[in-house]
Amino acid sequence: MAKNRKIEQQIAVFGESGSGKTVLVSSFYGATQQQAYKAEHPYEVVADKQSQGRSLYQAYLGMRGSATVPLTTRFDSETYAFTVRAKDSSQGNDEKRRPFDAVQIVWHDYPGEWFAQDLEGPEADARVATFRRLLRSDVALLLVDGQRLVDNAGEEERYLKSLLANVSNGLRLMRDDLLEGGKKFVEFPRIWVLALSKCDLLPGMGVIDFHDLVIDKATHELNELESTLASFIEAPEALSVGEDFILLSSAKFEPGRIEVTERVGLDLILPLAAMLPFERHVKWAKGMTDRGKVYEHLVAGGVSMAAALGGLGALATKLAGKDNKLLTSLGLILTHFGSAIEDLAKMGGDKLTAANRDAVSKHENLRSTLTGFQLKLDEAEADEVFLRSSK
Repeated sequence: MAKNRKIEQQIAVFGESGSGKTVLVSSFYGATQQQAYKAEHPYEVVADKQSQGRSLYQAYLGMRGSATVPLTTRFDSETYAFTVRAKDSSQGNDEKRRPFDAVQIVWHDYPGEWFAQDLEGPEADARVATFRRLLRSDVALLLVDGQRLVDNAGEEERYLKSLLANVSNGLRLMRDDLLEGGKKFVEFPRIWVLALSKCDLLPGMGVIDFHDLVIDKATHELNELESTLASFIEAPEALSVGEDFILLSSAKFEPGRIEVTERVGLDLILPLAAMLPFERHVKWAKGMTDRGKVYEHLVAGGVSMAAALGGLGALATKLAGKDNKLLTSLGLILTHFGSAIEDLAKMGGDKLTAANRDAVSKHENLRSTLTGFQLKLDEAEADEVFLRSSK
């Protein structure tokens, strides 16, 4: 069996300059490198590029030790790849039964200036090239800057309308360059989550309040963004824009002090990237068996994820783990095990808790990791930190 077989989940992060993207990724990665974090979780997070990992961890230590905020980047895009690898079990032969060994999270940081300002020459080319790199992302986080909401208190619509309109207009400007020959994309960020960054500046705002504020103040602009995004893709019915909301805070900032342990929502980044596409894609794929490549794209990762969660039987798990690109086999699995896969995708409550406990008791670290991710999303909904689409 090949070692370290991975499935890849990509996440794109959009936000204006100063919205907290650099602090976000530094705080996210730095926390996963703490010994307490490593001891508590059945997986490890490793930066695929050691130089990037060191830089991110240095930024985290700077915040923690000397209240130094990482330098903001302007007109610079960055791609970070992290491997989330289930720990080898000290008991049993869990590794031999896994359909895959790790989830690779690829994090694309897209400069907000490229949406808000006119670009020419090399910068315009770089913008298009960067967007092409993140087309394989399944989830996009669009950051709404909490500081800007505070600055526009009572007139929040000024900021929200401007933010959403800039994203829509920026995408429209790139449309002809991106859609070569007018051919629409199969792979494209299809889940766009609105994220309130620096939510610690608005302590009285829960995720439902955040949702209501955006809908109240900027429904037209959100609809325009959805329409713009739909114009880029095949099967636009498989698209979710502004239906999921999350609160994020990388740390608590005080004069002369940054408390990196007081974070909100960052422990949801991995569950969002790994599990949200699975549950959403399975739901979409159910009615798209005649949509060719779109159907194959939606199915490809879903069957392997379902096999890792258990419940498909040995043959399906074996086929799913043999090669993630054997779409004929995967399609057959979905046909024969569709109901089971759909049940796994929407598993929650007591059933999910029981599955997680069973995985932990059997030292099945991959399954306990993935069921743990689902539990995190459910708990975040109960705590009003995350609001999941009801569709």
